[in-house]
Amino acid sequence: VAKGDLGRSFWREEPIRVLVMRRGPITAQIAVMAVVISWLVGLPVGIIAALWRNSRVDYLVRSVATLFLAVPGFWLGLIIMLLTVLFLRWRPPLVGVYFWDDPWRSFQITGLPALVLGANMGAFLARMSRATLLEVLGEDYVRTARAKGLRERLVVSRHALRNSLIPVITVSGIQMGFLLGGSVAVEQAFSVPGLGTALVQAIDQRDWMVIQNLALLYGLVFFFVNLAVDLSYGWLDPRVRY
Repeated sequence: VAKGDLGRSFWREEPIRVLVMRRGPITAQIAVMAVVISWLVGLPVGIIAALWRNSRVDYLVRSVATLFLAVPGFWLGLIIMLLTVLFLRWRPPLVGVYFWDDPWRSFQITGLPALVLGANMGAFLARMSRATLLEVLGEDYVRTARAKGLRERLVVSRHALRNSLIPVITVSGIQMGFLLGGSVAVEQAFSVPGLGTALVQAIDQRDWMVIQNLALLYGLVFFFVNLAVDLSYGWLDPRVRY
């Protein structure tokens, strides 16, 4: 493993390293796009819900977030697939395409799976960012900033938001583990030729060499993502850096 020799697949009789290098970029692209979607959707929605606390907007945001948290990703993926195929007459490419070869065709393969995973993760981030921002807005230094006459926009962006991001980033790192696990079902639902589909096929074929190497790879990715999250605390919070 240290040399990069992961053995050979019993079923395909090919090096597992080749399998990972061929399918890994597609799964990595889905994961990155899902994280970006979750932050672009979840963080602004959570901030709006916190600033409009106990309003109709807040109730609507919390209801929609709870709905997306309750719906399984693979079921949502199947519904989206049926709607796009039956009503929009859309046919995704059946062969894997890398982003650097053809960005548009690659986006057609990875866009909907990333949207499904990002919706679930974004709903969780919206609830988390709302709760943490509400907690920070009640701190003494925020009241002091308001008493000095700062505009509410500056109070939120400079004083409250940055400190409220630490728990949100922590949850994002933990959610990465669920994202990797969820990609298995979502890739299978959308027939994406990624590592998740390869893992399902290996389980069906009892190819335990592929199974254990992919489980090891997922564990290493989860470890390094959470390590990066821990290191980011020093950038966000000067007290941690000190």
